[in-house]
Amino acid sequence: MDFARVAFGVKSFFLYLFLFQGFIFAGSLWGDELPRTIERLKPSIVGIGTYQKTRSPAVNFLGTGFAVGDGTLVITNAHVIPDGGEGSKVEALVVIVAKNETETELRITTRVGLDREHDLLLLKISGPPLTAMEIGDSGTAREGQVFAFTGFPIGMILGFHPVTHRGMLSSITPIVLPAANSRRLDSQSILQLKKSAFPVFQLDGTAYPGNSGSPLYDPDTGIVYGIINMVLIKGLKESALAQPSGITYAIPSSYLRDFLQKKKEP
Repeated sequence: MDFARVAFGVKSFFLYLFLFQGFIFAGSLWGDELPRTIERLKPSIVGIGTYQKTRSPAVNFLGTGFAVGDGTLVITNAHVIPDGGEGSKVEALVVIVAKNETETELRITTRVGLDREHDLLLLKISGPPLTAMEIGDSGTAREGQVFAFTGFPIGMILGFHPVTHRGMLSSITPIVLPAANSRRLDSQSILQLKKSAFPVFQLDGTAYPGNSGSPLYDPDTGIVYGIINMVLIKGLKESALAQPSGITYAIPSSYLRDFLQKKKEP
């Protein structure tokens, strides 16, 4: 018997087994269902902007949102939209819905809910309902878990097409920490500390301007566990940094669920 060949064959077998297991692990890590999940969720994700017929371009893109509830409601970050009273109808405020790969339609919106503390804004859209996304329990999310988020980074500069990024939940951390000294205190941080230092998600994925309001979801199920926030949280957590860190943050979905529940109450 050629023991050298047998030994080589055994080594090859275990090498192939190792590589096969690695491919399976990688597929599990990044979500085998992600391509199908993206395809299913794309109709639920919209752009947020303002419309003025005499302006060029007529639509000014502001951020991302996604359908919730009965499909006529869209959630986004409060900082995305210019200030306006709750319940006020602004004809120039629209959501941008992709009808297909080349066509979009504009839906007039009405502000119906505002949660400044958690930077959430609820909009009521005109026209037929969209497919609502399911909101999960962010309390079950764990550090090391992989999520995806879809939105419109850089607005419509690269075309109005939803873009998906993946990121690991790196940390669950307070939105703001007490400053090491008084020089690092500012009015925004003091105000937030007076409210509550609620926990937020820190991700190692990369988000861009325009991603604010994007849903953070499970790659396999599409269930939403957070909403991307690139302004309020970064301003509170990274105000002492001279250069942007590239870290992405999200508001956990538990606050979104509470917000929606309050809006349902009579």
